[in-house]
Amino acid sequence: MDFAKLLADVNNFVWGPVMLALLVGTGIFLTIRLRFLPWRNLVYAMRIIFLKKGESEGDITPFQSLMTALSATIGTGNIVGVATAMVLGGPGALVWMWISAAFGLSTKYGESVLAVKYRETNSVGEMAGGPMYAMKNGIGGNLGKIMAVLFAFFAAAASFGIGNMTQANAMAAALESGFFVPTWITGAVVMVASLIVLTRGIRSIGTVSSIVVPAMSVFYFFMTLIVICMNISSVPAGLSEIFRMAFSFDAVAGGVGGSIIATILTSMRWGVARGVFSNEAGLGSAPIAAAAAQTDHPARQGYVNMTGTFFDTMIVCMLTGLAISSSGVLGTIDPDTGKLVSGVNLTIMALGTVFGDSAKYVVAVALALFSFSTILGWEYYGEKSFEYLCSSRKAVMAYRVVYSMATYIGATMALDMVWNISDTMNGLMAIPNLICLLWLSKDIADVTFDYEKNVLAVEKAGEEVTCSGAEVRTE
Repeated sequence: MDFAKLLADVNNFVWGPVMLALLVGTGIFLTIRLRFLPWRNLVYAMRIIFLKKGESEGDITPFQSLMTALSATIGTGNIVGVATAMVLGGPGALVWMWISAAFGLSTKYGESVLAVKYRETNSVGEMAGGPMYAMKNGIGGNLGKIMAVLFAFFAAAASFGIGNMTQANAMAAALESGFFVPTWITGAVVMVASLIVLTRGIRSIGTVSSIVVPAMSVFYFFMTLIVICMNISSVPAGLSEIFRMAFSFDAVAGGVGGSIIATILTSMRWGVARGVFSNEAGLGSAPIAAAAAQTDHPARQGYVNMTGTFFDTMIVCMLTGLAISSSGVLGTIDPDTGKLVSGVNLTIMALGTVFGDSAKYVVAVALALFSFSTILGWEYYGEKSFEYLCSSRKAVMAYRVVYSMATYIGATMALDMVWNISDTMNGLMAIPNLICLLWLSKDIADVTFDYEKNVLAVEKAGEEVTCSGAEVRTE
């Protein structure tokens, strides 16, 4: 039996139409079940990101928790994944990324609520939470325990692939092509840097993430914004083509699409798939970081962590997509291979319309920062999943060391099979997690409505009183 073909077939099934429909369908169901509160309270959620409520239980601040989650989600998917989706699914795939992210807000919110509600304190006083604890304590019984073990196993396995070696590989390739840095040097530096940060635990990861993630996001934001502004005359046509191709039932091509041909089904498939790959809503990874946050109410941290989906897909991915569509490079044929330019090379070409040859340096720096932050965030996900399966502190410390050393292997070896295996493990995480979200949707709704009535309403009333008082004093 051809193992590679079998693996590819399994991967295609895991990330096929049924899974994508389940991912988006769960988001739609939760959005309606929660009376659209995740949408209605999005602005409020962004306002409370930096807010810490008293002496709440937890290991890191709400902001550090969000940055840890974002460190794992803002990565190669934002640079490589968007470009790939726009080639395979046409520019209209960008619209379906936004749509999946809109409903993904509710999914990410629900995951985080359950993570905080059912979290536990481990043997060294740290918070331990995530879908596996929601399954064990929320669903309960043998079914809950079996689902928890399956999720933890898939997450721990995925951490070495999608969160570690593939990221190190992408970083090494980017630095080698951009700055001619040998892959073994990149691997060695990343291994040492990872060891220094990871062996100190979640507080160290949270501190580093709270610095690296905002810095890399601002850097990439301005680089892509400059490209969009310099090509501003092409933006209206680019947006028109994006929306036209997103909802076209017939194969179409032209405009910013160049030689790209796509239908609504292909746009939907690749837009949703790459959107989920980028923001991870529904996979169950981000709530593991949410469980470590210092918070007084599960819904509060749910709102904070759901903003990660907004920032990741609706901001960073959108900027990449608009930079590509406005630059006119989409649909370019590589003269050497005769194939469409895709992935990181397409993003480099888009930025190259403004920055010239320097574009490869911009993308190399962005990929290096994004990849390193993803390595840090996914270590915590994998560690907590591994801790659930094996609670020994020595084993956990060994995991941190082995995980750090795996970055060297990832940076220096070809990883075609690792990509497929990790992609499959990543998808398999979603199955028990989505079942858990649907099963415990009443818990999510009860927590949400309690917060809306007893906390948010009081806070809003307090703001109105303060504003009224300020107006009286002014008069």
